[in-house]
Formats: sequence, structure tokens, C-alpha cells
Amino acid sequence: GKGPGGCRSGRKDMALRCAASLTAGRQSRCPRLPRPAREGTVRWGSAAKASAVTINEKASRVLTLESMNPQVKALEYAVRGPIVLKAGEIEKELRKGIKKPFTEVIKANIGDAHAMGQRPITFLRQVVALCTYPNLLDSPSFPEDAKKRARRILQGCGGNSLGSYTASPGINCIREDVASYIKRRDGGVPADPENIYLTTGASDGITTMLKILVSGGGRSRTGVMIPIPQYPLYSAAISDLNAIQVNYYLDEEHCWGLDVNELRRSLNEAKAYCNPKVLCIINPGNPTGQVQTRKCIEDVIHFAWEEKLFLLADEVYQDNVYSEGCQFHSFKKILYEMGPEYYNNVELASFHSTSKGYMGECGYRGGYMEVLNLHPEIKGQLVKLLSVRLCPPVSGQAAMDVVVNPPKPEEESYTQFIKEKESVLDNLAKKAKITEDMLNKVPGMHCNPLQGAMYAFPRIFIPSKAIEEAKAHKMVPDMFYCMKLLEETGICVVPGSGFGQREGSYHFRLTILPPVEKLKILLEKVKDFHIKFLEKYA
Repeated sequence: GKGPGGCRSGRKDMALRCAASLTAGRQSRCPRLPRPAREGTVRWGSAAKASAVTINEKASRVLTLESMNPQVKALEYAVRGPIVLKAGEIEKELRKGIKKPFTEVIKANIGDAHAMGQRPITFLRQVVALCTYPNLLDSPSFPEDAKKRARRILQGCGGNSLGSYTASPGINCIREDVASYIKRRDGGVPADPENIYLTTGASDGITTMLKILVSGGGRSRTGVMIPIPQYPLYSAAISDLNAIQVNYYLDEEHCWGLDVNELRRSLNEAKAYCNPKVLCIINPGNPTGQVQTRKCIEDVIHFAWEEKLFLLADEVYQDNVYSEGCQFHSFKKILYEMGPEYYNNVELASFHSTSKGYMGECGYRGGYMEVLNLHPEIKGQLVKLLSVRLCPPVSGQAAMDVVVNPPKPEEESYTQFIKEKESVLDNLAKKAKITEDMLNKVPGMHCNPLQGAMYAFPRIFIPSKAIEEAKAHKMVPDMFYCMKLLEETGICVVPGSGFGQREGSYHFRLTILPPVEKLKILLEKVKDFHIKFLEKYA
């Protein structure tokens, strides 16, 4: 036979052991060899099959929950978390004809404008279509101002094709257009295309900057200050990088305001266990919808300058400002106007995207970041890091170009463009007011004014009996609430615990993107559910 461990030798040994067992009258302990049913086949019992599969799976799996990256296992992303998975299951059941108290799932959990019925901006789609299929440049169906932009973008692409790689920071002419846009937006504040990096949505820029900022170990590990409530991208990225999350709380009693005294408390406490060196700001706020005042931004910049913090300004909702008396101010503009002592020293990265605003082009994954006051050597390191992902999606770069280089008043597409843009923003402002008013009429619910962005984040009262039942189901109370809301109404929202909130307070985030009539029906259903929920658990 074969050597030790070989097949034939093993079978021979087993046969000898069986014979010995039979002789000793211990037949029941004999490990039987599978008996061939016919030549070339082996018949296994179901238990033996299951045992073999289990052994083989354990032996062959390199990647298990125990061996996987613990940072990935630890991270959570609430807007696509368990509640959304449950919504997907319910949708499948509805398609199979399983009866529910509703006929559709309304996904009010994420800011996906087009999925909620918002129409694309014609001019943006025309330019991207022309870039994608240049033969259309000869078509009389497309306006000349769209063709002019498409030709310029294609000239910046290798082989005049959107299908080619671009430079890692993005197409140069688009970076130039972004710089021109920032200068116009900020009233003449200069912008350098060399400080502009095109990104795969704003998320890519944010995670890239965090990646290059995080370092150290133990008490010198980088701490990243984030607002609570926050957009879960931040907590997920911090967890993924094994950095230290440092919470500062927005003031719900004052319209989710940002108080520098709270920043200082948070920073000083964090210094005992990490090295806080990054301060993240979301303006307008997500999920809270507040728009920061000029004075607040000045205070934050002064604080960052004083404490030597790197500022990350998430400004993707800069077009989404609705409340009277509120105005978007970019951190870049205020930094410049505070004078050279600040402007030449405070390190700032600010982010924008095609996904929000009036565009709602989430799927193109277009975005940019402007990074100021980077050390020249770090600039080289940033470009190196960006080059690992080769380049952002080129169609997304083209879409971003239209956002920063829209039709001018003298161009033929201007009238239609402005009409569509204003229609979207006016509609969002109307829905923000409807949402605020209707939620504040619900007993046991309070919603701050929706000054900007595209979400409501109401505070909800959850009775103690409901909290106990949530514990019995091993859920946090607002997850229990939102799961019940989904199961009874088909409305999918995100529990406030996924964004962070003060201990003992409960919220949920609701997007205001559905069409007006559907939004009203949704809000009525939320009202009816909440009243029944309070009655049930009172």
C-alpha cells in the first residue's frame, strides 16, 4: 500500500480495527466503511453528509467571523442597516402576494432623490449623454451649449473617450471649472485648481482625508471629533481605520446648534485617551438639518486654529437651504475673510457632491474636495494615495462639471435649467415646512425646524413598557420603534441610535424626498402609528 496516511494503508488499518472489534463482541462501535451501491458510487447517510460538509467547511474556510478584520466587523452603517434589510424582505413577501396592512414599502431611510421620483436636470443628462456617446454631437436634438461642454470634457480624456482612465486627481479642465465655481460662490475668494481633487462622491474624499490623517498608537492614536447626531459614514470610517471617535453634542434645545464650549469639553476629555487632531463639521446638517451661522463658523475656525486641528467641512447640502434668515456660508470663504493669520495656517478640506442639492445624481458618484494649507510633501502623499484607486468614475466627473459649470444667462439652455433647478429647490422647501408642521402636531413628538438638507430628525417619546419590550427583543428602543413602524405601515426610517443621540433621548431620521402628496400620506401614517404605539404601551 501507500505510506503512512495514504488511502490504501488507511483503509487496511480501518478494516483490521473492525475485525478486532467484531471479535471482541463490540460490533456497535465499528466505524463502517461506506458500501458501494454499484461500481463508482458511494452512498452516504444524511447525518454523515452533514457531518462531512461541516468538517470540510471549517477546514477549508480561510475567512471566518473569527479571522476577519475586526475593524470591518465593528463598523456599522445605519442608513443601510438591519431595518433596510428587513424592508427588502417585506418587499419580497409583497411580490409573492403575502398580505400586509400596506401595499408598498416606502423607503424614507436614505437621501436618494431620483429613487423617490425627482426628475433629472435635463442639461446635466444631455452633457453626460453626449460625453458617453459622442456620435450624438452631430444630432440637432442637443443644444450647442451642452455640446460645447461635452467637447471640452472629451478633449481632457485620453482618446477623447469617457472610457479612458484620467489623472488620479481628475480631469484638469474640470478641476479648473470647480475652482471657478468656488470663486463665484465665495464672492471672489481665489481658488487654485491644484488644490482641487475630484472624488467618487464626497464619501471618497472624506475617507481619503481620514486615512491620511490617522496615525499613532495608544494614547497618541488619532482622535476624530464628530458631531452627535452624525452621518454614519464618519463613525464607520473611524472604526474601519481603528481611529478614536470623539463625540461632541449638538444642542437640540437650540435648533441643533454648535457650541464651542461643547467642542472644548469634548476635546479636553479626549486628550486623556487619544490625540484629537481632526474636527468634522456637517453644514447644513445631516441628519439634523441645521444651517450654521457666520458667527458659529468663525468660532469653529478660531477654535481649530487655537487647538491646531485639521478641519473637515462636509458641505454637500450647500444648495439645500430653506428657512428664512438662513444662508449657506462656506468654511473656505469665512476662513479667507478672517485674515491671513487664519487663511494661511488652518488646514481645511471641504467637500461637495453631485448626489444632493437640486441634482440628486447619487448614482454617478461625482464629487470633489478642496484641500488648503497642505504641506507640499503631504500633497505628494495624497496624490499617491488617490492613485491607488486610479481615478474617480469619469461619468461622475462629467456630471460634477455640469454642477460647477451650469448654463450661463446668455446661453440657450439657461431658461430651462433655472426653471428645473428652482422647481426642485422650491418643492424641497415646501416639503420641509409640511414635514415640520405635521410632525409637531403628533403627541409625544417634537421636530426642530428643517433649515436645510433633506431630512427631519424628530425626537420621539417611547414609554417605559415599550423600552422593556425592546430589551426583551435585544433591540435599542428606537430600533424597536422603527421596526414596528415598518412592519405595521411599510414606512422605512432610520433609528436615531444609528446617528448617535444623547442618552435617554430617542429619534428617527426621515427623508423629505417623496412627492408632496405621498409625503403627506406618509406623515399621516406616522402620526396614526405613533398614537397607537403610545396607547399600546402607556
